Amino acid sequence: MKRTSCFPILLTLAVLLTVNHLFAQQRHHFALADASFTLDGKPIQLISGEMHPARIPRAYWKHRIRMAKAMGCNTIAAYVFWNYSETQPGVFDFKTDNRDIAAFIQLCQQEGMWVLLRPGPYVCAEWDFGGLPAWLLQTPGIKLRCMDTTYMKAVTRYVTRLSQEVKPLLCTNGGPILMVQVENEYGSYGNDKTYLETLHKLWVSNGIDVPFYTADGATDYMLEAGNIDGAAIGLDSGSGDDDFAAARKRNPHVPSFSSETYPGWLTHWGEKWAKADTTETLKELQYLLSHKKSFNLYVVHGGTNFGFWAGANAGNATQFQPDVTSYDYDAPINEQGQATPKYYALRRLISQYVPYTIPEVPAPIPTVGFTAVNMQPFNNIWNVLPAPMHTPQPITMEAMKQSTGLVLYRTKLIGHKSGNLTITEPHDFALVLVDGKLVDTIYRDGGKWTIKLPKTNNPEPVLDILVEAMGHINFAQYMVDRKGITDRVTLNGMTLMNWEQYGLPMQEDWIQQLPAATDTASRNGTFFKGSFTLDKTGDTYIDLSKYRKGLVWVNGHNLGRFWNRGPQQHLYCPAAWLQKGNNNIVIFDLLQTAPQPVQGVAHL
Repeated sequence: MKRTSCFPILLTLAVLLTVNHLFAQQRHHFALADASFTLDGKPIQLISGEMHPARIPRAYWKHRIRMAKAMGCNTIAAYVFWNYSETQPGVFDFKTDNRDIAAFIQLCQQEGMWVLLRPGPYVCAEWDFGGLPAWLLQTPGIKLRCMDTTYMKAVTRYVTRLSQEVKPLLCTNGGPILMVQVENEYGSYGNDKTYLETLHKLWVSNGIDVPFYTADGATDYMLEAGNIDGAAIGLDSGSGDDDFAAARKRNPHVPSFSSETYPGWLTHWGEKWAKADTTETLKELQYLLSHKKSFNLYVVHGGTNFGFWAGANAGNATQFQPDVTSYDYDAPINEQGQATPKYYALRRLISQYVPYTIPEVPAPIPTVGFTAVNMQPFNNIWNVLPAPMHTPQPITMEAMKQSTGLVLYRTKLIGHKSGNLTITEPHDFALVLVDGKLVDTIYRDGGKWTIKLPKTNNPEPVLDILVEAMGHINFAQYMVDRKGITDRVTLNGMTLMNWEQYGLPMQEDWIQQLPAATDTASRNGTFFKGSFTLDKTGDTYIDLSKYRKGLVWVNGHNLGRFWNRGPQQHLYCPAAWLQKGNNNIVIFDLLQTAPQPVQGVAHL
């Protein structure tokens, strides 16, 4: 007699129980009154802390949410980065690692937190290209954040797909999402109200039936251009009577709130670490709390711009301000999830106003250090060049269907062999070499893009220009920011022709497969390798103060960019990326040719 397994029956019961549990979750009605938000007919004050799951190792999501709750927050605001979810056109990933936005939102609900969803398509956030996918820039002449046909076709695909992930998690369906933001700070960029209304309708047509809000500076022209009728008014920031009066002037029939109250601030390479005045932050929060105004702390916890995800700012056509790898942001919860003195000050203040009991502060994540690791050169960029493209004049990285890393441009010098070499425009940092020897570097910021090429006895000298992309601009008017050489190269006014171009996106899987080379002579663009042993794991920082400019991988994970320009010298490595026993480090340095040791330290 054939034995019948009970597994299918048990599986069916499990599915039914899961479905019943989902339907048993209470559905809520979140609404916009004239002056306040209401939940199930009662006023609610949102005390929100913002964090971005893409900047936090998934293993720490619950810890960071609990940290925000223990500071007094009842809500989590979260950006969804479009370019992190659709890295290639039409190829979406909402499941692997920390891309699983649905799992993050479910964790918020499990921890008793409401959610403000900030899905873009544009978000700013000091994130590469403000969350827009760099592959959009493969289209010549594309216009962003407006009714451009190519742009809107991509936006429609993104909104349709993301809606499938978040619709079950709306409060109307028993989830924690109370409100969804339409675009972000649009009044600082443009005035296409048709675009904003189209976005709003697109979300609604995909089943997003909770209220919407916009977020803009508290000025008349920004609110007029950035807010749409029927959407709550977020103020970046709202800190006093005048700010909220501006919102009432725009629309007295919807509530306004401080959608970004800043307890910290961002830092660019070459600046001192940003430090926000805690006294001023407390003053703003006391106003908001005492006046029953909802607010969102941007950010309660920043996290890290791992890999190539740090963005950049630009206030004019030749300015370029790339963001450091750390997104510590001087936030109340620091980069590695620890409570700062600012955290405890805000916690004490919030506890005086909220009607609920604030839980105890979670224990910090353990940290580890390790002693000096001897690094050795094992290859260089010149040994691992791929097959080149041949182009009459330089083309951008995006035209090569590449979004990150490096591009090498190579040509022979015919006619002029020395003199004034001008790159128009280098995006963003370039090494200029003749016959393999470094002549000089050119940095995009400031518009000084001319150097002197020395005389050479070689009748056919080879010119190499190795260009590093340092993050697409993420804010304001200069966001069409293609990488590499964006126009031409001239020598004494002569346009140089006939180039070979080598794409080097520097992806993690490629780095892990790099072979050791027999030729490791000292050259710019060297890979160094080393290893260290741990008896136990914990969070650590890799001290790169003895290196100059490049990237570092630990056990195959890209920790991000380093640069001896500062201020950042230590790069965060979470415990989840370490293991007991042997661990390996790979460093790529554009400028340094001699190995130096590195060590693990406990703090940024």
